[in-house]
Amino acid sequence: MTIRVLVVDDQELVRAGFSALLRNEGIEVVGEASNGREAVELACAHRPDVILMDVRMPVMDGIAATRTVLERCEPGDGRALPRILILTTFDLDEYVFTALRAGAAGFLLKDTRPVELLAAIRIIAQGDALLSPAITRRLIAEFTRSPDPSWRPPNVRLEGLTDREVDVLRLVGTGRANQQIASDLFVSEATVKTHLGRIMTKLHLTSRAQAVVVAYESGLVKAGSQHS
Repeated sequence: MTIRVLVVDDQELVRAGFSALLRNEGIEVVGEASNGREAVELACAHRPDVILMDVRMPVMDGIAATRTVLERCEPGDGRALPRILILTTFDLDEYVFTALRAGAAGFLLKDTRPVELLAAIRIIAQGDALLSPAITRRLIAEFTRSPDPSWRPPNVRLEGLTDREVDVLRLVGTGRANQQIASDLFVSEATVKTHLGRIMTKLHLTSRAQAVVVAYESGLVKAGSQHS
């Protein structure tokens, strides 16, 4: 199925460049937005598979737009909610972490090579995690250094999870990829994906990054417990 993308950036030349790149690769661009408010309107109207979302924009920034899209836009026509890929000029800045907590699926720097951007879009569109284990560990380190006391997962209580789901969530929180988790638990990678899907449904999460946050902020994973 053709991947459908919404491009959101307040700079016209940046939007045009991203759109041209995507179209040249057979990816459908359903629209372009210059601010977060336009992004919400277009996302709800067109239900793209992926949204390339700038962080710093007028009218409504990318963080507020991310949260609003995931709260207001209803999935339809067999499509899930849009997967939001945050684009930033600053590596691991505070805005990115807030956006991940708001439900973004991952992030990339704006100077990422085109081939890496295209690969990220395809990964996200398939519902897989964009964040590599290395980046996940960096996220955990940042959450440890500067936790956000105002943020709480929608359901931080883990009693609704099975023992095996708790095991999977703990390993996700330590930065393990699905293949590594499968090896650790002596199950198939498909089984790990099934458990992770159930975890995200039960805890009302929208991304692997949020699962990492829940694992840390619920106390399931402690600082310094990351795998190498």
